[in-house]
Amino acid sequence: MQCPRLRVGLHVNKDVAIVGGSAAGFFTAYLLAKHGIRPRVFEAADRIGSLDRTLIATHRMYDVLGTLCESAVVNKISRFDLMVNGRLAEIGLEQPDLVLERSTLIKTLAAKAEAAGTHIHTGTRFLTVKHHGKKLRLTLLRSGVGRPVEVSTDALVGSDGALSAVARDAGLPAQPTVYLNQAIVDLPRDMSPHTARVWFMPEETPYFFWLIPHSPTQGVLGLIGEGEPDTRRALMHFLERKDLEPISFQSARIPLYVKWACNHRKITKGNIYVAGDAAGHVKNSTVGGIVAGFRGARGVAEAILDGGYSRELRVLRWELDRHQLIRKVLNRFTPIDYVKLLKLLGQSDKSSLGSFSRDETGKLLPRLLLNNPRLLLLGIRSFLTGN
Repeated sequence: MQCPRLRVGLHVNKDVAIVGGSAAGFFTAYLLAKHGIRPRVFEAADRIGSLDRTLIATHRMYDVLGTLCESAVVNKISRFDLMVNGRLAEIGLEQPDLVLERSTLIKTLAAKAEAAGTHIHTGTRFLTVKHHGKKLRLTLLRSGVGRPVEVSTDALVGSDGALSAVARDAGLPAQPTVYLNQAIVDLPRDMSPHTARVWFMPEETPYFFWLIPHSPTQGVLGLIGEGEPDTRRALMHFLERKDLEPISFQSARIPLYVKWACNHRKITKGNIYVAGDAAGHVKNSTVGGIVAGFRGARGVAEAILDGGYSRELRVLRWELDRHQLIRKVLNRFTPIDYVKLLKLLGQSDKSSLGSFSRDETGKLLPRLLLNNPRLLLLGIRSFLTGN
């Protein structure tokens, strides 16, 4: 499956600079390069994709990336075990989730973008952006160069992560962040390498703990928390309770989608965009952002190629708003509410959860709520009475 082509308008002969050698940044560069633009990517690190991190994504990844993600797939998950207070719900997936290595994915996208005509500059840190006539002027600091250098461009894309310097300098809204911490562990003897486990423990995290296999013998166990010390402490306690020994750790700051924020600013004739984590394009229900981030990058590429219009960004906004509504309800759930939730899940509900992915709430939620209205009543009651 090849990456689908974008709609191209009249304004394709322009310079584009991309700050941040992230997955979203290189995907944006690849899409633009495939349509005649020769973007420049500026990455502060000296090497591309230097930090490893295990990710999980739904099969919708193929709809966005096509076969570009294949080299980064290290495992596939065909079942989820949802657990709370000893109760278990097994969800079989009609189409398996993909377990990916982030560093490999970034390197693959960088190579594809470069082959399509992108110019990549590592060891180059963004300092500031200002307008200069009809252009934008970037000030950058390159490794080994004593003084800053300046670069002119028609459009700037910030794909420099949750604490985006581009967004801050351009006056775009800052995104609140949470902390992801996970440990590589040996899998328990009774665990299939194609089953992921999720524990709901709202007394310790408003989100959940997860154990995702990334090989036949190992996986990552982790959680999302508010601050680094408390999150690391909760992870260590959980590892001890499960009698699992950490081999190594992975961590990251993740943006938290609260509401749709402007990801575009126009300065005279120049356009500034942010994409991926820099734009807060993350599903707040699970704090998973890889597919949403790629869709946001695709939307930015559409806007550049088609003079500002992007249907992808409009559809993504509706999707992320639905996930935010789910998160508002789940944040009120107590352990008893989660037990009730798993009790309410009948076979048809589990079938719906297995047929539609987390990136298809527009199809999944109506199916669940029409089939089992008690789920809606539980959500409303918990939202109104929860702490």
